Amino acid sequence: MTLVSLVDLIAGARSGLLVSFPTDTVPALAVLPEKAPLIFEAKHRSQDKPLILMGASAEDLWPYVQGSENELRIWQEVANQYWPGGLTLVLPASDQVSKQMNPHDPTTIGIRVPQSAIAQDILTQTGPLATTSANFSGQQPLETLAEIAEQFPQVLTLNETRFNNEILGIGVPSTVSKWTGTNWQILRQGIVQLNSEIDQAQHF
Repeated sequence: MTLVSLVDLIAGARSGLLVSFPTDTVPALAVLPEKAPLIFEAKHRSQDKPLILMGASAEDLWPYVQGSENELRIWQEVANQYWPGGLTLVLPASDQVSKQMNPHDPTTIGIRVPQSAIAQDILTQTGPLATTSANFSGQQPLETLAEIAEQFPQVLTLNETRFNNEILGIGVPSTVSKWTGTNWQILRQGIVQLNSEIDQAQHF
């Protein structure tokens, strides 16, 4: 088990190591975007299952997507309504996105701002990270940092006594919604129940 302090976890993440920390949904495995293959390897994850780019704020994430002025306005309106929170937006990727994030389709990127003070604190100091749930692919997300540290001994896991044996987050993954060019397509129904503003097609 590799349980570390918050300072050491942030330093490890910035140097390119795999880390794990709480979020508002399920605990995350996270790494610098260019080191994304480390997550696929650790989780035994298929290359056609993209990772989510998580940031401390929407402003940190907009450089990683590209669209028309109207599209950006629509995306920002949705982000203002649901972030921070459990909604992942899948949008056209800019050239700043590491292709390692989504090897199967590098033209899109999923982005999210978590409603978690500890996650935002970490992401503020590391910059946006490639993330996914902390579990082997196909298995249920692990719920405590102690479980994560045991299953992923190579991962730097946050050693905070107030977290170690507590269930972290609500245990339900984020809702994933993809922009199709004219409207939104729900790829995964998670914690956020989307209202008609995003459910319905939004035309230019």
